[in-house]
Amino acid sequence: MAAPLKRGANVALTREIPSLTGVVVGVLLSSAERVLTDNLVVATILCDAHSRALSDEHFVFFNQLSPPDLSVTRLHTAVGHDTEQIEVDLALVPPEVVRVVVVAYVNEGVVAHRSLGQLREASIRVLDLRGNAELVRSENLAPGLSTETGLVLGELYRHEGGWKFKVIGQGYAGGLRAMATDFGLSL
Repeated sequence: MAAPLKRGANVALTREIPSLTGVVVGVLLSSAERVLTDNLVVATILCDAHSRALSDEHFVFFNQLSPPDLSVTRLHTAVGHDTEQIEVDLALVPPEVVRVVVVAYVNEGVVAHRSLGQLREASIRVLDLRGNAELVRSENLAPGLSTETGLVLGELYRHEGGWKFKVIGQGYAGGLRAMATDFGLSL
């Protein structure tokens, strides 16, 4: 396995594997505090060329498992050590979707005084849908977090007719609300 990708690093998935038609994006989030771990949400936002969600229906999370086109699906059960997994059928992603962004946030309420800085591990990886072979994995993004309650982990994005994956690791102090504003969601 190759070395984990650092924040900002990317890899040309379909250039390296021209037959790649689908991926599973796995997210691992772990904390010593179970109440925090149980209240973390992983979501996917399908964005246009201006990094804006196509619509609120293009925000995939536990209450909306797929967008209308069914190109992205939040899986009910994650395999391996991932906390959550998202399946992406690259051929079904509408042409107006340029970025498939994977985020995590602390669900409000009982964990109001918790932050992502309490995580021991926050990582994202990409698996080949056929056979689940790991294609790429990020470094542990948790050490770079402190008071943030939202995090953009990484993204699949179109590039020169193919798909690339980029590790982002950008934290948001304003959690889901701040991310929703940046991505044009009216949650």
